[in-house]
Amino acid sequence: MLLAVDVGNTNIVFGLYEGAELSHTFRISTLRSRTQDEHGILLRELLGLHSVTPNQVEAAIVASVVPPLTDVLVEAIRQAFKTDPVVVGPGLRTGVRILYENPREIGADRIVNSVAAFERFKGPAIVVDFGTATTFDCVSPKGEYLGGVIVPGIHVSLDGLLAAAARLSRVELAAPPRVLGRNTTHALQSGIIVGHAAMVDGMVERLEAELGHPCEVIATGGHAQLISKFAKRIQAIDVNLTLEGLRILFERNREKSSGSRGARDATPREAS
Repeated sequence: MLLAVDVGNTNIVFGLYEGAELSHTFRISTLRSRTQDEHGILLRELLGLHSVTPNQVEAAIVASVVPPLTDVLVEAIRQAFKTDPVVVGPGLRTGVRILYENPREIGADRIVNSVAAFERFKGPAIVVDFGTATTFDCVSPKGEYLGGVIVPGIHVSLDGLLAAAARLSRVELAAPPRVLGRNTTHALQSGIIVGHAAMVDGMVERLEAELGHPCEVIATGGHAQLISKFAKRIQAIDVNLTLEGLRILFERNREKSSGSRGARDATPREAS
């Protein structure tokens, strides 16, 4: 089995692959204070819930946007499964030419998403990832990573509003019954959910106008299902897109990672 790990600012998502099939997924909160021993124990317990033994995990790949946790997770995986995980970073074959002024500034998950999107559509694409930030990543007709947009995510936006507006209270992140809110709860939900969807539609329109061609638009991330109900330009949803991109990257780098069980010095660090 392959263990794919997506370390985000809010959650860490794990996926277990048997060949090309995603058999299990699970997630935990991202806690920078959690030690490698704690992560290792947690991983074993989560696998146990799915009747998976540590010996069944033969390889692993990690994409992380939380630098303090990258080495912690790598060591936890080494100890738990006696294998060196591949880390998305310099020296890793992505199959994607990166046309960004400073490639080292790009979050690993954004490259991974772009790899998965181009593999799926074989043409120009925009990936909208609803996470701590809502990111837009553009892929050219040739599969090149062109760049994108970073917008404060839904939770970040709501937290900022509640911190600044004394009379507003937290509401459930749920679809409003209509766009026109007739009470404060529905008005907030409309602004947060429908407003974010309208932003997505407008941003996609502007990106396509700048690129000069239409794109396939795919949504991923924790709020993809909710926002996509109101976003007209989103054509596909895949909440496991990042995990699929990690699987693809692992296969492209299989020769590097083969024989990694017990190895110590072959881990690349950033996307190239």
